[in-house]
Amino acid sequence: MLMQFIIFILALSVLLFASRQFTKAAVKVGEWMKLPNFVVGIFIVGIGTSLPELVSGILAVQAGSSEILSANIIGSNISNLLLVTGLAVALNRKSITLGSQYIYTDLHFLIGSFFVFYLIAYDGQIEFKEALFGPIIFIFYSFYLIKGETNPAIQKTKTVNLSKTPYLAFLILILSAIGIYFGADYTIISLKQIAGELNVPDSIVSLTVLSLGTTLPELSVNISAIKQGNPEMAIGNILGSCVFNTLIVPFGASLFGSIALSNELTSFSLPVMAASGLFFYLLTHDKKISPWEGILFVIVYTMVIFKIVS
Repeated sequence: MLMQFIIFILALSVLLFASRQFTKAAVKVGEWMKLPNFVVGIFIVGIGTSLPELVSGILAVQAGSSEILSANIIGSNISNLLLVTGLAVALNRKSITLGSQYIYTDLHFLIGSFFVFYLIAYDGQIEFKEALFGPIIFIFYSFYLIKGETNPAIQKTKTVNLSKTPYLAFLILILSAIGIYFGADYTIISLKQIAGELNVPDSIVSLTVLSLGTTLPELSVNISAIKQGNPEMAIGNILGSCVFNTLIVPFGASLFGSIALSNELTSFSLPVMAASGLFFYLLTHDKKISPWEGILFVIVYTMVIFKIVS
């Protein structure tokens, strides 16, 4: 049991580190190819921070444990909206003001993507033909982001370091992709064994431990953004990651098989995710998040985890 937990920690660390290096290298390659900043921000940084969920989800479906994927998506979205947002505001120590572009694009697409996911997942099964709606909606989402380049979520690439040569960046891309694959593979293997030893469903462990671990890239990016004086960027990263997780990750994994949701997920966790999105929508519709609201987010997240564990 202890050995499997150590393997899980090491594999997850490799997965997160490789994802971070992949994102950095991909940004440099995108800049070298003279791609616009908003294209790099949407498709490279956005995908990079969600690689742990995507790759681990595909491997989980291939291993016949698709409940790990669905639990990870739901848990990651709850963690992003409540825990990561709350910590971001607490670290900022003052209210975060959100622009009108945030209100008209990210916030509404967040609610829309949650509604779509709930609609296709409430019956406990997600098929490819249902998940296909995800990328179609994501294309519209990307179009609106590209149209409004002032969105904080698209300003992620302003501090890109171009000191390394593209050849080194390409090498890092290859090595980090290998690291992502093996890190995700051993994460899923050890997670299944830990769940078996604890005699609890894979989905419960994924909903708590795995989802919290795979949100670390977003937390790392947000802490860096706040230190650089860009707290609005941190919120944009959170919302962009939630939209990508909800629309694209199920589609990518459904290419390899159908995705199942356990009764624990459909009866409690899925409604909690939808409620978290609505709660976030209501508290941020005034275009700001105060430190007290951030603390409230963390308290609600703690209550959710306590309920799941108990």
